[in-house]
Amino acid sequence: MTRLSILKQVFAMFWLLTAGSALAAASLVVELSSEASRPANNDLVQATVSAEATGATPGELSKQINLSISEALKTAKTYPGIRVKTGGTSTYPVYAKNGKIESWRMRSDISLESNDTAALSELLGKLQTSLGVSSLNMLPSPETRRKAEDEAILDAIALFKARAKLLGDAMGKNFSITHLTVSTGGRFTPPIMRAARAMSAEATPMPLESGESLVTVSVSGKIEIE
Repeated sequence: MTRLSILKQVFAMFWLLTAGSALAAASLVVELSSEASRPANNDLVQATVSAEATGATPGELSKQINLSISEALKTAKTYPGIRVKTGGTSTYPVYAKNGKIESWRMRSDISLESNDTAALSELLGKLQTSLGVSSLNMLPSPETRRKAEDEAILDAIALFKARAKLLGDAMGKNFSITHLTVSTGGRFTPPIMRAARAMSAEATPMPLESGESLVTVSVSGKIEIE
């Protein structure tokens, strides 16, 4: 064996040892994710009440609808804890079978919002004697939702760290978090609302049960195990 051949073999062995040590020392990057949810009280009520009517002319309808909306606004303004806003108004023709206009229909909305469930329930009961409730939603207020999100973030991060430690312990190595993303725009599970009631002849409070919604936060990131 020549001296050159010996040197080549020694160099090859040295390279294999060095490469093996480098591979052994190389860190492992793992992607992880976790999710946590917290309940949030539905302390905000949003409702829409509507005045609808059919008449021979748009002018006739507008007088009738405007009077109903005006009276409803007067009633609503007696509740200082309820935010009131007039909504959209639409007028459209009703056609007969021969294609001609036989009447007109008009609708006008009022939006209501409050953190006082009892007061809004009472107001809706009064308004239902002349208006219909076209929509009703109960959800957490921004402050309540934010508090639930903050608690869910802590839970999700704790779970993320626990999973990272589980992997590190299983491999007998240490870990470090190299990247972390927190998403608060994930699932939001409100309660299932029943259909809104139509007009009622008697002014009785509208039954409302606030309940809770589920606020979910997700955390994703990367850990380095070495």
